[in-house]
Order: sequence, then C-alpha cells, then structure tokens
Amino acid sequence: MYAERRDGEKPSVTTDGRSARAERTRQAVIEAHIALIRAGELKPTGAQIASRAGVSLRSLWGHFGDLETLFAVTGAELMRRQVDAYEPIDPSLPLEERIDAYCRQRAEMLEYIAPFARSSEIRVPFSRELQRNRVRYLDRARYEIRALFSDQFEGVDGTVRTHIENLLGVSTTWPTWVSLRDVLRLPVPEAVEVMKRSVSALLAEASGAGRQQAVARAAQEKAAVAPHRRAQQSRPVPAMTPREQVVVPA
Repeated sequence: MYAERRDGEKPSVTTDGRSARAERTRQAVIEAHIALIRAGELKPTGAQIASRAGVSLRSLWGHFGDLETLFAVTGAELMRRQVDAYEPIDPSLPLEERIDAYCRQRAEMLEYIAPFARSSEIRVPFSRELQRNRVRYLDRARYEIRALFSDQFEGVDGTVRTHIENLLGVSTTWPTWVSLRDVLRLPVPEAVEVMKRSVSALLAEASGAGRQQAVARAAQEKAAVAPHRRAQQSRPVPAMTPREQVVVPA
C-alpha cells in the first residue's frame, strides 16, 4: 500500500523495501531448506532451517505459516531448477538414440533429486503437499515421454496409450530408480541400462499395439463395405423391353 501523497509526489519506497526484504528472507529460508537436505539432514526442523537461513524462527513461520507451505515452495523451486536445466532431445533422432539420451538425462535428474526424494519419503504419508509433488514429477515425466516418443503411439487407442504412458512414467521416476539404486544397489550405469530396457520394451509394445489396432480398423472398414458390395453384385439385371432390344440384321 502506498503512503498518502499529494498529486505529483512519488510513492514511498518503504513498502517496496519491505517487500524486497521479505522476498530475500523467503529465498534464504528456501535455500537453507534445500542445503540442509542436500547435506544429509533429511528431516530438518524449523529451528534448523531458521538457523541456517540466519533468520529467527518467528520470522520463518511468519513468512511460511506451516511446514506444508514450506514444502510447497521448496518443491516448486526444485521443479523450476529442473525445468531450467532440461534440454529437449531431438525427436527426429533414431529411436535407439532417443531412448539412450532420455534415460541418461532422467538418471542425471534422479541423482540430483535423490536427497530430496529420500527426505520426502519420511514425511509423504502425512503431507498432502508432498503427495502432490510426487504427482507433479510423474506428470512431468509423462509430458516428456509424449513429446519425445509421439511417433511410437500413432494409432494407439486412448486406454492402451494411458496405460503405457503410466508405466513409462513409473519406470523413469523415483519409485523405480530408488529400487535400482538402493535396493538392488546397482551403480548408475547399470541402473541406466535397466531403465533403457524397460523403456524400449514399453515403446515396442505401444508401437505393436498401434499396428494391430490399425489392422483391426482396416478389417472392420472392409467388413462394413463388403455387404454393400455384395448387395450391389447380387441385384438382378432388369430385362430389356422390346423397344430396348436391338435386332441384328441377318
């Protein structure tokens, strides 16, 4: 809100200054939250975050209200960084090259978010915001899949397409990656190879389904036309009237 002023006076900079300080505080808290998790503190407290940010605990809660709000803004910041770092892969590349580039790119991103994903696992059963963050990551993966592999889904009906896109999303996001890395203890290169096999198999299934459905549609169209053709062929030829008959001279 501007302070009262006479016509022609410039607005007070007090409000702008306060807004700038508030934004700096918010950003400091977000950066502190990210830094603590990356350092291995998977469940940082409000006091730890405030101390790392150099602000009072009262100021932290004054800006964010509760942990859910802090989870939301931290998640948004992490997603923004990933989107900024994302480099689209050329969809005209041969399929094998696209799969290789995509899986390596996903692996790099998953290694980057690993500390935050592990932190999320601790709180996610009790946090709607963290649950929403998981859905956002899955949606992002499906968006990238649709953009890069659209040619493999040509002719695939909506239900089958949705099922395969969901499987591809799960295969290239944290739930599968954590199984490969933490449960099976695979090094990154081996985990990437497993991901590539999964993606290749699912895309091959999509492409095959598209071909099968195209053949089925063609057969249905042919079957729909056939009775009409048979009906035309079976119509009796009308007899000619005497006037229409042509007498050939002997």
